[in-house]
Amino acid sequence: MIKIPHRYAYKLQAFFTSLIMSFLMSMVITFLNLGWVDNFLALWMRAWGSAFLIAFPVTLLVLPIARHLVARITAPPP
Repeated sequence: MIKIPHRYAYKLQAFFTSLIMSFLMSMVITFLNLGWVDNFLALWMRAWGSAFLIAFPVTLLVLPIARHLVARITAPPP
């Protein structure tokens, strides 16, 4: 199995976080707005594609802020 170098871990974390979050949130929001309609899957996939294109760069920008906030409110490791 090919391993990706560790220096890309931050970008991979942002990629998978935004992928999963946009997938789930677009499903819930599409369902809440439209209900279970005939073309739900197509509408959801379209919404997910749009959401992911926005979510990935935003996640890259927001993760450092979130890490900083968490570091400020948690005790350092022993």
